[in-house]
Amino acid sequence: MNELDIYFYGIPIVLTLIVAEVAYSTINNLDYYKLEDSLAGFGLLFGNVTVSLLTKSSIFFFSLFLYQYKLLTVNELFPTWLVWTLTFIIIDFVYYWYHRCSHRIRLLWAVHMNHHSSKEMNFTVALRQPWFGPLTKVPFFAVMPLIGFDPIITAIAGAVSTLYGLLTHTKWVNKLGILEYIFITPSHHRVHHGSNEIYIDKNYGNLLIIWDKIFGTFAAEEERVTYGIRENVNTFNPLKITFMFWYSMYKDFRKSKNFKDKVLSFFGTPEWKL
Repeated sequence: MNELDIYFYGIPIVLTLIVAEVAYSTINNLDYYKLEDSLAGFGLLFGNVTVSLLTKSSIFFFSLFLYQYKLLTVNELFPTWLVWTLTFIIIDFVYYWYHRCSHRIRLLWAVHMNHHSSKEMNFTVALRQPWFGPLTKVPFFAVMPLIGFDPIITAIAGAVSTLYGLLTHTKWVNKLGILEYIFITPSHHRVHHGSNEIYIDKNYGNLLIIWDKIFGTFAAEEERVTYGIRENVNTFNPLKITFMFWYSMYKDFRKSKNFKDKVLSFFGTPEWKL
């Protein structure tokens, strides 16, 4: 099985879940879906897939290049089952920090905020993948081949992890008992998409909730979640959603009077103001 096989089998599952969730919402008058909002999700996904197709080969060969300088060879140290287990765990650990930085550094938030631009929560919100996400991940995940993780195994495990993350974007599933203590569940990820003050910048993990608990960014779903961001985009145009924060950073940079503010225009926190 390779990375393409994962998406070949995974995409029909995701589409089936969307149809099932739409049917469930319609039958029960839950209003989970808004047509324009869902279409915006597909528009953002199209841009993400386009960038991925244009850059995937280069990024993969870059990983192979880095793998030549690995500190050790994980494949030779552990049995196959443990290699795969460790790969999933380290991918999730790296993703946690990439995701956390994407919420706390303006330049990365400009890319990532696309994913939080919906005021809904359903499976099509998972499709709101940032256009330039495949590029901003590279500096973070470059550590994996340098440590000694096989780029092929990493790519396959990464595809599985991505598909798992798509499944957590729903209001359809309630809390999952003991699994809430180990994995990122729909309940945990609903919190992450909340603009409630107690939910801001919480639950960054993709597969495991343990990183949030270790590093102090965990919040349980308690009060009702208000979805979106502090300053909602109020548009369904994928182009506007993708570039609006970039334009805001550019305006801040132009207005800045000193070097510090010019740097903070791009590398300050998302809430930084002149």
